[in-house]
Amino acid sequence: MNPMNMADLSPCNPNALNEVTSVLRYLRGISGKAIITGQHTQTNVQKELRYIEQVTGKLPALCGFELLSYSPNINYDNSSAECLLEIEENRNTLDRAWEWAERKGLITFTWHWFSPFGSWDKGFYSSNTTFDASKAVIEGTDEHKALISDMDHMADILKPFCEKRIPILWRPFHEAEGDWFWWGHKGPEVAKQLYRIMYDRYTRVHALNNLIWVWNSPLAEGYVGDDVADVISRDLYPPKHSHTHLRPEYEELVRITSEPKLVALGEIGVLPSIKQLSITRIPWVWYMTWSNEFGSTAEWTSEEELRQAYHHEYAITLDKLPVLY
Repeated sequence: MNPMNMADLSPCNPNALNEVTSVLRYLRGISGKAIITGQHTQTNVQKELRYIEQVTGKLPALCGFELLSYSPNINYDNSSAECLLEIEENRNTLDRAWEWAERKGLITFTWHWFSPFGSWDKGFYSSNTTFDASKAVIEGTDEHKALISDMDHMADILKPFCEKRIPILWRPFHEAEGDWFWWGHKGPEVAKQLYRIMYDRYTRVHALNNLIWVWNSPLAEGYVGDDVADVISRDLYPPKHSHTHLRPEYEELVRITSEPKLVALGEIGVLPSIKQLSITRIPWVWYMTWSNEFGSTAEWTSEEELRQAYHHEYAITLDKLPVLY
């Protein structure tokens, strides 16, 4: 657990923009010395940011944005009212991402990807689609063609950020260790292949050189490889008001590779204990609290805990983040 070993790391994409290198260099510099506060926002309203600012007087350094409504193959005719509302409330959230970029905050994207075909309702869940990811990794199949078409659709959405040289912490195929999403349903090896197909296409064909590649699974089997991951991460949902430094979870995650990697909490339901982290120095470089009740109420993290965390010297909030791009 020695972050100093990371001094010579370079972006996995050899053509990465200087802004990517700038962010990675900063993350390496704070590893084990501080943690970036982060908050996911699901909707245009961004009630989570309003809540945090109201309680703490500050904003997180990192903001997460959801891309589910940008999926090109949503089955609107066979979706529940709940699903349709989720899509509607998520529309045009990238307008908020552009505003966040103007504030020079860090940006991360999560894509609950409605499957390329064969889905109904919330079609990112494996239980709501007949799409077979194990066929999608085989060139020439209808599944593969549909997969590439969806990837290209999303690449076009991401390109303006690249053109403006805005670095994005890109966390595709998240929670690949589980079978609840269609990309993980056929096992971690298939999820790994899907990720590598995207990496190749986004770097080689689309030249999305603003992406910082974040792998999101604690499983050693199916690890995508050091050559295509800048950061390794995992998602955790501890019990309510359970705030710790998460050392066991960190140690399990870093075992997926023998190489030193930046390590992050891609999603978490409760805040980690910033106070404990300042003592143990477990080098999580960022956390991102999930949205809705996790990030906009005191149901999982009390207002006092949130306030103390955002004002702790170990926490990096938006006002303490240097200009990185």
